[in-house]
Amino acid sequence: MLSYAIRRILQGILLITAVSIVVFLMLNLMPGDPMDNLVSEKLSDEKKEELREKWGLNKPLPVQYINWVSRILKGDLGTSLKTNLDIRESLRSRMPVSLKLCGTAMLLQLLVSVPMGLYAAYKRGGIFDRFIMGYSMVTAAIPTFWIGIVLILIFAVATNLFPANGSSTAKHFILPVTAMVFGGISSNVRLTRSEVLSVIREKYVTTAYAKGLDGNAVMFRHVLRNALILVVVSTFMSLPWVVAGAVIMENVFNMPGMGAFMTRSVIIQDFPVVQACLLVISVLVVLSNLIGDLCTALLDPRIRQSISRDNV
Repeated sequence: MLSYAIRRILQGILLITAVSIVVFLMLNLMPGDPMDNLVSEKLSDEKKEELREKWGLNKPLPVQYINWVSRILKGDLGTSLKTNLDIRESLRSRMPVSLKLCGTAMLLQLLVSVPMGLYAAYKRGGIFDRFIMGYSMVTAAIPTFWIGIVLILIFAVATNLFPANGSSTAKHFILPVTAMVFGGISSNVRLTRSEVLSVIREKYVTTAYAKGLDGNAVMFRHVLRNALILVVVSTFMSLPWVVAGAVIMENVFNMPGMGAFMTRSVIIQDFPVVQACLLVISVLVVLSNLIGDLCTALLDPRIRQSISRDNV
């Protein structure tokens, strides 16, 4: 397992490097001059050239990328071109908001969707199963931001039960997390249901019933454990979509998180901020995928045996 984890970490580092190169090229090849958005239109061309030289924007792209990577390796994420503030300090205050939002939404999606999918498979063809499948198909077609706007209109504007913006208390997270959970559990519910129905047909489940084991014991000890393998992988693989949903929710609910910070920086073409945010997000995605692979190996002995054979 240790060698497998090291191999996956090295693959993750290569992936982060590739993502950083692609992001750097895409941002620098955007049409328009970023100086027009960063400084006043009344500023002279001579002063603009001085600022380009100060910020290193007049250097060739490979030199800019190497300088940026060298600063990153030293722990320096750079300085915002718009506010002249240290990006690391700005992210330090904003990242907890995004982590709370994404982490809570992912955990609740898993805690809600797995029991619902399991019970729908257990009561296959019943009223609950038909309701859950219909609900998952409808919510899969509804944008998450639309759910968030509806929740604001009902629970913030009409009834004033919850705040519509901010992140200072746990109450501020209820509406955005609810919107993300409502919009995100449909795929996990369908996946859990299909995996449970697939595992139920396996011979070892029939053998467990033949031995006289209790139905609940068979469902939880044999069926659910094996069905969760693909669900765990899917949950961790869906982190980029959860992060994307968090970016939308932070803008809808005006939350001072990393996603909203990155969105505003894209609009004004504050490249160092965008690069730093995307780098942090890519690192989080790689780490979550690594954790998902390790959890899958722990749940499935066949994967551990495959890893052992590869190491021999």
